[in-house]
Amino acid sequence: MSTVTVWLLVLCLTVIAMVYVFWNYSRIKNMPEGTAEMSELAGIIRSGAETFLKTEFKYIGIVLAVVAVIFCMVIEKTSGISFLIGGAMSSFVCILGMKSATYANVRTSNKARESLSIGETVKVALCGGSISGLSVQALGMFGLIVVLLLGHFCFDGGVSHEATGSGFLFKDLICNPTMMRISTYSLGCSIVAMFNRVAGGNYTKAADISSDILGKLRHDLPEDDSRIPNTIADFIGDNVNDIAGNCSDLLESFVATMSATIMIAITLYQVAIHKGLEIEEQAFTNASLFPIVLAGCGLVGCLAGLGIANFKKMGDDPSRELDLSTWISAGITVVLGGIASYVLFAKYDLSAYGFKFGWASPWISSVLGIVSGVAIGIITEYYTATEHKPTRELAEICTEGEAFVVTKGDAIGSRSCLMPILLIGISLLISGVLGGTYGVAVSALGMLAFVGATVSIDAFGPIADNAGGLAEACHLPPEVRAITDKLDAVGNTTAAIGKGFAIGSAAFATVSLITAYVGQYTEVGDDPVLNFASFAVIAGGIIGGALVEYFSAVLTDNTIDSAKLMADEGDKQMSVPGVLEGKVKPDYNKMIAMAAHEAIRKMIVPSILALVIPVVGGILFGVQFVGGILVGATIVAIPRAIFMGNSGGAFDNAKKYIESGQLEGHGKGSAAHKASVTGDTIGDTRKDVVGVALDIFIKLMSTVANTLAPVLRSISILRF
Repeated sequence: MSTVTVWLLVLCLTVIAMVYVFWNYSRIKNMPEGTAEMSELAGIIRSGAETFLKTEFKYIGIVLAVVAVIFCMVIEKTSGISFLIGGAMSSFVCILGMKSATYANVRTSNKARESLSIGETVKVALCGGSISGLSVQALGMFGLIVVLLLGHFCFDGGVSHEATGSGFLFKDLICNPTMMRISTYSLGCSIVAMFNRVAGGNYTKAADISSDILGKLRHDLPEDDSRIPNTIADFIGDNVNDIAGNCSDLLESFVATMSATIMIAITLYQVAIHKGLEIEEQAFTNASLFPIVLAGCGLVGCLAGLGIANFKKMGDDPSRELDLSTWISAGITVVLGGIASYVLFAKYDLSAYGFKFGWASPWISSVLGIVSGVAIGIITEYYTATEHKPTRELAEICTEGEAFVVTKGDAIGSRSCLMPILLIGISLLISGVLGGTYGVAVSALGMLAFVGATVSIDAFGPIADNAGGLAEACHLPPEVRAITDKLDAVGNTTAAIGKGFAIGSAAFATVSLITAYVGQYTEVGDDPVLNFASFAVIAGGIIGGALVEYFSAVLTDNTIDSAKLMADEGDKQMSVPGVLEGKVKPDYNKMIAMAAHEAIRKMIVPSILALVIPVVGGILFGVQFVGGILVGATIVAIPRAIFMGNSGGAFDNAKKYIESGQLEGHGKGSAAHKASVTGDTIGDTRKDVVGVALDIFIKLMSTVANTLAPVLRSISILRF
């Protein structure tokens, strides 16, 4: 079977997935919204989210256009096209995920109101989430295959392993056109993800923190009370960050790992040929095909796992139903991945690729990634869910005051770092032994091969959260709120698991990208080497770690500044006669506009930082220095992101544990509850702003370095 045939078959699979996505989208839209008040609030949320994205994408569009022109002129004359395709895929996923979530939230509330059934309500929220998840996987693959087909039919043909001339201005610059196109495609996805995560995180957490301060600390009002003007901005923020931002984040990781694996396959083939090793051309072709085929196997698994959940009768245990979808998706991916590995590699000698067990090596590496992804989710659940000891201990110590809460939460976050990082390290080591650098990249892709299911279940969380907020704001009966509260609690756990998965996948993806980067700047045919005995690499590593801390501080300051402005504005509106009595509605639109303005204004510097650092570092000090920056930033960012995500999740769920009445004698409004609110306010910025943005920070820097490696190799001022 030819390469183009395989591409076209996988392309057809992505189209089938998108047909299923739009069928689900149509089903969601055709469901009733409920009461007039529910419909009105849902409309405000939808309109606010759409307005924010439209405004944000005006700025993103300008950046994409300028960078695309630069790439065509400087890097490779067709790379600007692939860059724009990547930006378009990521943007479309954001818009589709956000729109589906803003339709699904109110319909989830209404299903709870009409049916009073947990199982039926879960199906609506998961259906909405599956639109996000499946579109991430399907569109990420669709765009990459389109880029490869354009290269085959319109430019140089096939997956090239030859180095050729470059852009319109630097025609003598040596680069591989296929590697440049897939690298810039990945970079297009990365830039949109960074802007979305930074802006979306600022929007949602500034609104959330200011809403909590007004409701729980200043005015003693229920959570999500519609008298608090910041509440609606908070609802919108759940969609623009936890849905749109998360979609672009995981799409970027998924695309980056596929791209890195193909680039490593090309580099290893070049090295083998240069050394005079015998390796068949078809073996190289199959090595570059395997990442796409494995991702296709994962998409089949996701369609099956989510399809079964969509049509089966669900029970009253949401966690069990969601876990079942994940296990089915992962199980089918493992089985089909093994078959694909055998078909593609069984006939060839792949010792030049470092395979220790022949055809089974890439499959075992992918399984290690899958197991690591599931295991990181389980570990994250242990440290953040109310059913387990760490979060319950945190809730119990809230009776001792804020200082104890913060100290205990920090300890939980720090303790939670060890096991996930051990898993990542061991998986990378074993994958490297079994399959060399190619095996490491395939392990990363294995973790993301069923990303459609993980994003779907992650998106379930903010949809359920919004549904519960709407039930509260629209004064639905207590029995309805009981259902949405249960879904919200499960959603908090799935969201925490999703963040853990995103962090783990970022670690794997970044290692793959760094490996590909070293291959990019190495002379064609030479062994890729990053010299850790070099003072340039060590200096870069130290600076890279410090940049992570600086980036975290900038995001935190931005969010807190915005939250203070919004809290003060909310206080002014609530002092208007009639607002606290419920007779006059606050000015929701003004608060929404303020949140959007602050988020967009403050997204520029952090986002540009990740783009500029590899460029400036490479021009001044060379490619080895940039390699050190990437390694140092990754080493610091991964535990930092895990700490932020898990401590924030534990703070959030400890508060919810107290609010649910499970801490006897210390319910809502008590001193313990107020202490837990303080912890939750601290945790909000950690888990939903800094932690999730660190993932993209290291991936974006690595992708920029990959794209510019041939340029930096040629024009750096000081070479060490």
